[in-house]
Amino acid sequence: MKLEGKVALVTGSGRGIGKAIAMTLANEGADIIVNDVNLEDAEGTASEIRKIGRKAVAIASNVADRNQAREMFAKIKEEFGVLHILVNNAGITRDGLLLKLTEEQWDQVVSVNLKGVFHCCQLAAGFMVEQNEGKIVNLTSIAGQIGNVGQVNYAATKAGVIGMTKTLAKELARSNINVNAIAPGFIRTPMTDQIPEKIKESLIKTIPLDRIGEPEDIAKAVKFLVTDDSSYITGHILSCNGGMFM
Repeated sequence: MKLEGKVALVTGSGRGIGKAIAMTLANEGADIIVNDVNLEDAEGTASEIRKIGRKAVAIASNVADRNQAREMFAKIKEEFGVLHILVNNAGITRDGLLLKLTEEQWDQVVSVNLKGVFHCCQLAAGFMVEQNEGKIVNLTSIAGQIGNVGQVNYAATKAGVIGMTKTLAKELARSNINVNAIAPGFIRTPMTDQIPEKIKESLIKTIPLDRIGEPEDIAKAVKFLVTDDSSYITGHILSCNGGMFM
């Protein structure tokens, strides 16, 4: 129970990787703010967390909207008074090749994947600087490290998250706040489940460990970065991709 007494916000934790992260941190003793744009999904995760004896609050909020993000952090202040851990997991894709990508597709992805992370980091820092303590983990992607055809918007935002992570690590270190990122590779999620089997098989061939990653693989990496086990690590981008990119 390395996170006993800690309060964690996990964005986009109604399902998939975010839910796995929220459950893993709760099992380690943390109380969880479950954020998702879908309230039903958020309540579902929160309900499961309560069943294991931890406190959980579900908040439906679009992190890309500054006012909604402010309201969420005001609720956290009211409900808990503190915030020790922020995991920026919320993200979307709106794929398309460069010559066909619309401005709307570009703006949607930038708003959630980059501006949303900025909003939450800035608002969470208000708690953490005052506490002189905090852990921030941002979910980037292998696409932000090596690019991906049809994902110029997504890859650009995820590369931006890497730059933001390193900058904030330098800015916030004086307040005893660690800021790191995790770059997942090909992970089994409701989104990747829709990929045709032949394409999945070809992707797996590019992974030295010869398997698709599970949400729990990412959750365990997050757990390491938000406990004292990683107290001397900041500004690091942890690749969790089965060796797909080294």
